Amino acid sequence: MALSLPDMSIRLTALVRHNATLMLREPGPVISRLVQPLVLITLMHPLYAAALAAEGAQAGTVQVVTGMLVMFSLLALSVVGTGIMTERSWRTWDRLRSTPTPAAELLSAKAVPAFALLVVLQAEVIAFGVAVFGLRVPDPALLAVAVASWALALLGIGMALGAVLRSQSELHVAYDIGGILFSALGGALIPSGELPGWARAIAPVSPGYWAMGALRSALRGQATATLRDAAVLAGVAVAACALTAWRMSRSSPRSRLL
Repeated sequence: MALSLPDMSIRLTALVRHNATLMLREPGPVISRLVQPLVLITLMHPLYAAALAAEGAQAGTVQVVTGMLVMFSLLALSVVGTGIMTERSWRTWDRLRSTPTPAAELLSAKAVPAFALLVVLQAEVIAFGVAVFGLRVPDPALLAVAVASWALALLGIGMALGAVLRSQSELHVAYDIGGILFSALGGALIPSGELPGWARAIAPVSPGYWAMGALRSALRGQATATLRDAAVLAGVAVAACALTAWRMSRSSPRSRLL
């Protein structure tokens, strides 16, 4: 017999609570991703402010805040994909799939805590920039669109990597190398205009490129540019989530225990 909507809501709430508890039982990676960007922003702000002084008083602050936000949220993918990889490593995904709970509901229960973490990480970095370095936010609603679209893209990418890769070691290599590479190509470490020509040419393949664009445009109050880049990030999220759902709906999505 089909479950009623209230019953489904209760079950999903219980699953979300369970997955949030699992994530918080190992708080080290979460704490690291929350603290490290604040330290680097504090240390690197004078450098960026001096280097970009000709572009305006806020240019250095915007660059260092958005750059550290994008880089460490990309590195936070290690937290996002671990939940799925753990299920595969422990061989518990097949047991979950054998229950009446649909795969989409199981994935949603894992997605909600991870999405919350990604939003909190971004909000914390932006709030730190506002409180400590006077970062101006001309349109909070526009900035919220940029933050939400980037969090959704990260969520989709992290879950897709957790579903497709075969081991925790492969997962960590993808997050560490990919996080730095896509951050650099996106202009998080060096402004895009200062990158070598070949790097500028391939920069749009990096989700970080569109995230930097959306965040910087939002902090400048440029609605059209923000919504354009946010739409690209939303497309990345949809494609990655579709890949995750397809992969995890197949029977026995195994991983290697390393």
